[in-house]
Amino acid sequence: MFSGFPQKISMPFNLNLLGDEAKLAFRSQPGGIAKLASTRHIADTDSYWNQYFVLFDSASDVFSLISPNDVRRALYEAPENVATLIRVVTTRLFNLVSDHTFPTPPNASVTSYATSLLRNTTGNQERNTTKEVLNCLRVLQRVLPVVFEVESECGRFELEVFWKDVEVEEEHVVEEATQDPQFVIEDEEDDEDGPPEQPPPRKRQEPASPRKKLSPSVSARLFSCLIDLLFCCGFTLPTKIQIDHYKINYTIWYKGIGSTAGPGPSQPYESNRTEVLRLLLVLTSKQIYAPPSALFISPSRYTLHFVQNTPRRDVLTILCSLINTAMNTTGASTNTVAGVAGKLPYNHLVFKGEDPHANLVGMCFQVLCVLLDFQSGSARDGTPATGENASPSPTARTNAFRYFVAKLHRTSDFDLILRGVLDILEHQMASINNLLPGSRRSVPYIVETVIFFWKIIELNKKFRAYILDSERAVDLIGYIFCYGLDIKDKPEQHGMCRAVSYIIQSLSAERAFGLKLSSPLRVAMPGKWGISNNVGDFFINAIYSMIATTSGSLSSLYPAFVISLANAAPYFKHLNVTSSTRLIQLFTTFASPSFLLSDEGHPRLLYFILEVFNTVILRNLTDNPNLVYGIIRVHKHFEDLGTFTLARGLRDIQRLKEERARKKDADVTNKGKQRATSGDDEEPHEEKARLLRNENSSLEALRRAESGEAHIPSETSSVASPPMSPTARNAALQEGQSMPISEKARGKMRAVRTLSVDIGASLEPLNITSVGRNGFVPTQEWVTSWQQGLPLDPILLMLSELLPKVQELQASLSPSTATTAISDLLRSASVKDHLPQPPPLNPRRFTWSEASIVWLTSLLWGEIYIRGMSPLGIWNTTTVRLFYVKHTQAQQRQITETVSNVVGGLLGRNESSQSVRQQRQT
Repeated sequence: MFSGFPQKISMPFNLNLLGDEAKLAFRSQPGGIAKLASTRHIADTDSYWNQYFVLFDSASDVFSLISPNDVRRALYEAPENVATLIRVVTTRLFNLVSDHTFPTPPNASVTSYATSLLRNTTGNQERNTTKEVLNCLRVLQRVLPVVFEVESECGRFELEVFWKDVEVEEEHVVEEATQDPQFVIEDEEDDEDGPPEQPPPRKRQEPASPRKKLSPSVSARLFSCLIDLLFCCGFTLPTKIQIDHYKINYTIWYKGIGSTAGPGPSQPYESNRTEVLRLLLVLTSKQIYAPPSALFISPSRYTLHFVQNTPRRDVLTILCSLINTAMNTTGASTNTVAGVAGKLPYNHLVFKGEDPHANLVGMCFQVLCVLLDFQSGSARDGTPATGENASPSPTARTNAFRYFVAKLHRTSDFDLILRGVLDILEHQMASINNLLPGSRRSVPYIVETVIFFWKIIELNKKFRAYILDSERAVDLIGYIFCYGLDIKDKPEQHGMCRAVSYIIQSLSAERAFGLKLSSPLRVAMPGKWGISNNVGDFFINAIYSMIATTSGSLSSLYPAFVISLANAAPYFKHLNVTSSTRLIQLFTTFASPSFLLSDEGHPRLLYFILEVFNTVILRNLTDNPNLVYGIIRVHKHFEDLGTFTLARGLRDIQRLKEERARKKDADVTNKGKQRATSGDDEEPHEEKARLLRNENSSLEALRRAESGEAHIPSETSSVASPPMSPTARNAALQEGQSMPISEKARGKMRAVRTLSVDIGASLEPLNITSVGRNGFVPTQEWVTSWQQGLPLDPILLMLSELLPKVQELQASLSPSTATTAISDLLRSASVKDHLPQPPPLNPRRFTWSEASIVWLTSLLWGEIYIRGMSPLGIWNTTTVRLFYVKHTQAQQRQITETVSNVVGGLLGRNESSQSVRQQRQT
């Protein structure tokens, strides 16, 4: 029975069985990988190519035994061999998929695995076709990124190898099941750009005399083959659903969208699905090797072909399978080691290994995000012919995946997606808010989840309306903000902070979002972020933290956050003391001369925060006594803005500098017992400490005022200095229309704002060039251009009516009774007759531009690049041009790292990933 074994084994049996010697020979001997570059014109039929199909036992073998330099050297010294390798591997892959022996039955895999490693020269050993298919996929995953990185030579090489149609003899098509098609996504209505009709199921062709035909290109056949592999019974689907001898069955992987019943247990096939999706992701990664400027003019041929030429049935089945899998984050069995370990604290430091289902979910998210993000070339969304203000929308001809996501409309589908996203965000929240710090690992695909959520609310307006009407919309808002607050101090994550700011701006423009602001906050928030009574208070406090506690590192995101406040302002009611104080602090910061004059875009932030106050005053004045009282307390700031000039601003800046200098000298005299409270050279930790002191003092002042211990001052002696140091110029944003004002109001406004703009003309010249940043020099003309457009009138009119009354109450009543009287006054104040009519609501929605599309594409692929570093390093050491990657030298391993790796930790790998992430442009 052992006659097939060699009679003499010249090496230890265990080494021969594991194939280590053959693998080492492939790496070191001339007949291995070195032959790819050293020997020219290796024939297609040469036995050299067989080792690429049977030698490797895992993806790690392929990526460790074939380095990018090996492929790169072969491309330069023997490019025809690389072309032959791709041709041989793809041909073997196509033939294996149509072979009746594929896939290999599971019970035969062990025997065929052992016999293939023994490399019997008789050629009669059993083949493991499943292993050969996997090796074909892995070799292409390794070779294609290196092919893509080469510039001009690669262009000709790719056209010749991947996109050239050739004449071949007609072959039999792959057999597939002809069962009734699954319900997937129905079109609600027909339109001119509607999806193409569903093609009839393929039928088995009868043998016929060979004839010549024009074969599709290798890339087109490869995409078709990968789609077949995604739905191949015994490889990626259970064998029990196979119908007769038809092994290709287009069945959605999990029940959910488009399917009411799943195909059955899928754990044995999850790793195979991941392998196929990884190659699909590698094919679409061609665009990361083009610079950002060429993203629209030179789209990736591979992604363009996949989103435009894939049959409708295949698009729907793939889309539903990916979404259902991504939303089914608990698909792994709880009986497995990974499932049990996932429930234990510090499991990620104790148990080594990867969860196949988590890898599959992450891969599904990545492929989904790439397909839904793609808008290059002819895949760009088109503007509908009807409606002048209609926003661009996808069609079945531009990007079928974006189109069908926009067509989702069933409540059950929306519920599945909402529950899936919330489950992932809850898991991430649990890793943040935990009694045992670091005891739970964060979700590895949290970035892709947030981007996917953003994409689907952008594409599908009905889903956006559904989630905002849902009872769990409050939880969703809280989780998104908590994620942003958790990463705001991590420079490598500031790209995701930008994404969070745009998501919040998009949601805040919806009326349903505003109606949720009065709801109680149900999510358990970490104590370090404070506890708020309702969503509105938490909304304001979270935005304040993103702006005021990041030392200007997120300055480019300020407009999106302040616009979100302006969008939500019509729905602010019953704001507490803390959130009211923080709105006032944002205003005093934006109104300070040192902030206004430092950048050309800063006055827009002041404009938007004034718009917040105007909206509250005109719509909900009596419902927000805390905020109205805060405005009255800092009335001098608003009055000064009405007569603000460049000379006055420079004088205030100079005065503050002198005060700081005197205080610094006093500190030196007092032997360093006190520190300067503010300054241009202030360290970030000192700046945060000062900000917290100011905040606490403001809160205490409001509390004293409510208890009758404080009085409204007639003048404000100083101007608040900004708590951040922004450097980036803010993009132009649309401003609202001026509000109509009555004649009575105009008369009062003339009395308030008639001071001459030449108030500081006689002052001595000051150093203007030192005020602006990044070379900006403010001028009086520039100041006049924005100062005259500030929406101060409603605020000043309100102050002219209420400020004297509040001061009179404070002067005539005792402190114990003044607070009650003032509170009653503000809650019952009727000043509508003195104020203009509130303008119609005009929320500012986030609008996409070419720059924002390029930014998100680079952010997404940067995250995919980093995720691909471990454990395989798919795109490592290749020249990426879409974003910048700085490769650091590997440091010598320390004892702590070695010990951590012994117990199963991934400390070294995580640090490596973070170092690369910090260098990526976001």
